[in-house]
Amino acid sequence: MGTATVKWIDGKQFIGIDSTKHSVVLSTPDEGIGIKPSDLLLIAVAACSAVDVVEILEKKRMPLSLLEISSSAEQDQDPPWTFRKINLHYKIGGKNLTEKAVAQAIQLSEEKYCSVAATVRATAQITTDFEILAES
Repeated sequence: MGTATVKWIDGKQFIGIDSTKHSVVLSTPDEGIGIKPSDLLLIAVAACSAVDVVEILEKKRMPLSLLEISSSAEQDQDPPWTFRKINLHYKIGGKNLTEKAVAQAIQLSEEKYCSVAATVRATAQITTDFEILAES
């Protein structure tokens, strides 16, 4: 079972602490420090997928030299500003990567392994695209 704690610091600043005692600073944009909670959701979707993609490609003997996932989203204009569309753009690099293997790793992450995507998908459409960067 997952657990997390949020502690108020001051104003609109908080510390989020996960079940392994790692922490992250959260705040509203006007505080000037910390991550917006809604942006943290986008980070969580991307990070969850990143872990899966790295593991899947390692099992295929295609270790990565680079992985960067940019997320963008569309939200409702009115409160509670629900996310309706999320796109994950993968920049990926490594020796012997194939489009087929990368596409399959991303698909497996999104549809089978990523718990964050599985949860978010109930209200937001998740799309993905990728580019394989040449080894330098």
